[in-house]
Amino acid sequence: MSETVVPIGVSNRHLHVAQDDLEALFGKGYQLTVKKDLSQKGQFAAEETVTLVGPKAAMANVRILGPCRKRTQVEVSRTDCFQLGLNPPVRDSGDLDGSESIKIVGPKGEVTIPAGAILAKRHIHMTCEEAEKLGLCDRDIVMARTSGERALIFDEVLVRVHPTFTWEMHIDTDEANAASLKNGSLVTIIKKG
Repeated sequence: MSETVVPIGVSNRHLHVAQDDLEALFGKGYQLTVKKDLSQKGQFAAEETVTLVGPKAAMANVRILGPCRKRTQVEVSRTDCFQLGLNPPVRDSGDLDGSESIKIVGPKGEVTIPAGAILAKRHIHMTCEEAEKLGLCDRDIVMARTSGERALIFDEVLVRVHPTFTWEMHIDTDEANAASLKNGSLVTIIKKG
């Protein structure tokens, strides 16, 4: 088994919006305002937040991440789902067909997306050079081992390769809490097979 170390990025509930949905929520011609840049090049946390409305409850102050995308996507944790009354599938970002419907409320309006709420599949971002060095390809599956008092092995970790990606493994808050991880914690990648 070959191994290497990667830092963790913990992802809280958030959404990516399509321009037409952004305008429905915030007004015609609206543009996102950068609050802070994220680790992945060109992506940012926006100043704008919305309220998510599920069958059981609403969740306010959910941050939008930019820039705008072709389709609106809501990423929540399993714990969020218990509160909201949702049961979305585990999916890779952008794989939204057949995912859960959810209502999004902004200051100027609301939209109900017929599909787009997901539990984000845990994944590792890497450049083409990093993937080649490790003998990995885009969409390969690896494992990641944590250490410490709540050590565990994450299986089914998706490899995502792109020239602009920054070396980092993304997990949601439930996964981070289960292993006592935080942003910057290190895990060891274990190649399968």
